[in-house]
Amino acid sequence: MTTTRFHALLILSLLAFAASAAEPTNPDRAARLSHQHAAERAVRAALDHYLKGHATGDASHMRKAFLPTAHIEGIRDGKFTSWTLEEYCARFNGHPASDEAKRVRSIDVIDVSGDSAMAKATLDHVDTVFTDYFVLLNTGGEWRIANKVYYGRKRQSTPSR
Repeated sequence: MTTTRFHALLILSLLAFAASAAEPTNPDRAARLSHQHAAERAVRAALDHYLKGHATGDASHMRKAFLPTAHIEGIRDGKFTSWTLEEYCARFNGHPASDEAKRVRSIDVIDVSGDSAMAKATLDHVDTVFTDYFVLLNTGGEWRIANKVYYGRKRQSTPSR
């Protein structure tokens, strides 16, 4: 056998082995991934209402984002706070903050398991950076925030933007 023919057979054998070792197409796995991506998009839609409520000062977005029974809790000025959804919505005046153009918001993590999910977002309000943690539920085919806890930290120096 010539060296060239040997190399050709070796390459063909390696290709055949690689093809047989590759994961077979699994329609169930593909369907699960598609469902997972759809659920993550739907969770993101609820979170987008939340972020839009902050950006616009419009509490109606918060009512679309949260379940009516939701609570918003955290430490504010060194004291524990716990607001019902309506108490939280009363904090929004229908107008964007005066420094809205400098604020930055991001959805950092979304993790979905069946009809429940968790998410993390960062809200950079120039002088204070908030980290928000959400628990969400899919009720009646719609994802909504069941509860939120937050942590706010004052920035040491204000960035120029």
